[in-house]
Amino acid sequence: MPELPEVETVKETLKRKVLKKRIIDVIVRYEGIIEYPSCNDFMKQIKNQTINDITRLGKWLIFCLDDYYLLSHLRMEGKYFLKDERSEITKHEHVIFKFSDHTDLRYQDTRKFGKMLLVDKDKLQEARPMKELGLEPWDKKLTPIYLKEKYKNKKLPIKTVILDQSIITGIGNIYADEILFLSKINPLTKTNLLTDKDLSNIIKNTKKVLEKAIKEGGTTIRSYTSDLGVTGRFQNELYVHCRENEKCLECGNTIIKIKVGGRGTYYCPFCQKEKDL
Repeated sequence: MPELPEVETVKETLKRKVLKKRIIDVIVRYEGIIEYPSCNDFMKQIKNQTINDITRLGKWLIFCLDDYYLLSHLRMEGKYFLKDERSEITKHEHVIFKFSDHTDLRYQDTRKFGKMLLVDKDKLQEARPMKELGLEPWDKKLTPIYLKEKYKNKKLPIKTVILDQSIITGIGNIYADEILFLSKINPLTKTNLLTDKDLSNIIKNTKKVLEKAIKEGGTTIRSYTSDLGVTGRFQNELYVHCRENEKCLECGNTIIKIKVGGRGTYYCPFCQKEKDL
């Protein structure tokens, strides 16, 4: 699943490919991807809009058009491809934006989990996805005091809570494992038991891991590549994720895999010892 670094890579790649292109038509082959407005209104309103910029918030891509913002979440396997309009439309290309220069921006999604919303320029902050997002990892408001307040009543494992997009946005399963490893926090630790030092380490290592991942173009695992053939390299930097039964790079003990909140979780039981209660 694309996380913040992968979405950032998609954003930067698309900015080099589609800025200033004008949409003359859109074909929606699977209406379930269009969350708002109705599919018919979506197709009508987006015509003759120009892509002036592309930004990101958490895992959401934000296409800045003339009169609207197009919000796009890639979910599990969503990808964008720029193609010649004469290219054959493949089975999993579900939304096709046709440009005036005879190229298409095609949204491909094998699982059809991705979502798009078209919102008025002055209503971005009122849009449900935006209202539900927490702080970006580099927001100055992200402090130990902020996390302490958010975490104080949470008895769930920190691995589950660190994935909560309403607290810190953009962290997914891969990077959660890496952040907790560098912070020397056991993923099963109850969140309300974390110390001030733990909270500071989470903030510090969230920035460290995500900045390095962005620099490397994200992580390519299984079927996910970021966009237009761009492949991330951060998988070569992983300390624990997907390294089950391998030796820990820091202590030499064996990395194990467990399930936490239904998510595959990798950690070193020696470096990330459980807290004594």
